[in-house]
Amino acid sequence: MLVAHARQKILQIDLEMRSRYKTLKSNVQPHLGPYIIVANGPEGGTYWLVQNGKVIETVTPIDEIFQLAKSIAHIPLGTFSVLAPYLSHTVPDYHLQSGDMDPRDLAAVAFIGPTSTDWIQPIIDWNKLILDTRGALANAELSDDLRVSSEQICDAASRFIENAVENRKFTMEEFESFTGTIFDQISNNMYWAAKVQIDAVSTLMTRWKNDLNAQWHDVYVLVYSMWTTSVLNQNTIIIKNFMEPDRVDTHLIDIICDQLPVNDPISVGAENLARIVQDNIAAEMIFPTSQTTADALKGKEDLLSQEILKLLGEKNPAEISMAACPFARYSR
Repeated sequence: MLVAHARQKILQIDLEMRSRYKTLKSNVQPHLGPYIIVANGPEGGTYWLVQNGKVIETVTPIDEIFQLAKSIAHIPLGTFSVLAPYLSHTVPDYHLQSGDMDPRDLAAVAFIGPTSTDWIQPIIDWNKLILDTRGALANAELSDDLRVSSEQICDAASRFIENAVENRKFTMEEFESFTGTIFDQISNNMYWAAKVQIDAVSTLMTRWKNDLNAQWHDVYVLVYSMWTTSVLNQNTIIIKNFMEPDRVDTHLIDIICDQLPVNDPISVGAENLARIVQDNIAAEMIFPTSQTTADALKGKEDLLSQEILKLLGEKNPAEISMAACPFARYSR
């Protein structure tokens, strides 16, 4: 009983620390800024310029061409999504030889298998949407090359679907034959989506950079993204070119979300940034004799990572840390 009471007392100090840390985080938030929050979305992204807890401006700058081009390019993925549960569990030889497809992943996706034809009506319904989309392209005021590539994507998808329905079966090889023939067309749609996004974000970043003038050097940018797009995120790539070179590693921050859009992106962004900013100061004050440990607190590392690496027998965990941590500078 005495041991349990003593341990509870010790655990209580951590609860009290967390309470005080949270209070500091809340009190820091109104003093942050200027900073930018970016939420990736189907429209290409929403941008907020925030200072001292107040939103100065909200912009969704991407031209609709971004969404139109991507909508057509997503048709193969929509077709896959209807048919995937009915795939065979057998990985084709060419995928086995290249080692690029995990049989267990395939089994999880193809959870029904090829014994059922319940996919036929859903794929017919999907094809009706494709045909409606195909008919709308002529009046959508797209550039000629974007219209043509979009038409070809629609036509190829409809041909594949019609053949599958007629034969009452399909294979992975047949699907890949369909998608392989329209790679250039998909690439053209991706080009147009990327072009209009770069143009719009560049214009916005140039304007904000001019408006903020000297303050721009210290601007933080928080970019929300899903894990699947968190590396080489489209908005992060563009914004990087407008930030001061000595600030990119420390002030351009990708925040991985469990879902998009983020509920209350301003509050979530402010809370994350307050944590980052106060940890930057705390790290140097609490670990003045070890820059490696300070950088771990300031960055993405867990503070126990170094000890865990040592215990697991890593030869030089300090070098691993310095290479991986974007805040690494030197070791005291």
